[in-house]
Amino acid sequence: MSTFTHIDEKGHVRMVDVTEKKPTIRAAVAAGVVIMKPETLSMIRDQKVKKGNVLETARIAGIMAAKRTSELIPMCHPLSLTHVQVDFEPDDTNSRIRIEASVRTIDQTGVEMEALTAVAVAALTVYDMCKSYDREMTVSNVQLLEKSGGKSGIYKRNSNQKSAK
Repeated sequence: MSTFTHIDEKGHVRMVDVTEKKPTIRAAVAAGVVIMKPETLSMIRDQKVKKGNVLETARIAGIMAAKRTSELIPMCHPLSLTHVQVDFEPDDTNSRIRIEASVRTIDQTGVEMEALTAVAVAALTVYDMCKSYDREMTVSNVQLLEKSGGKSGIYKRNSNQKSAK
């Protein structure tokens, strides 16, 4: 049985020590969706939401969240991010918005949590800005799509598992 990386030999919670790890280029891409009523999606597309431009506000929120991930997730290392991008793909057929975040750094640990946090907070921002029109919106399928860098190398989610697509 393997040992837990965030628990020391006495059973106390700890942050993993990455001091000896070599900084490498680390990247991660995550995605998720916000499912909504067709009228809500139309309001977002036409910029008719009273609170303002939903997607640009959600983009800023996602970027800010990625930069503050270590303040939100216990034991997550603070990282100096070199790039964060949050994109949106409205889907009229399924009445949803797909959100994708990509994050990069040159550091000793990966940026998967930063990418996932960016997607989650961007999705929650869409919900917050539109909840007065559509309380039945659903945030769904927040997931890691790919990551690279570090000793574990490259990970790409099997295309059959990309339910956020």
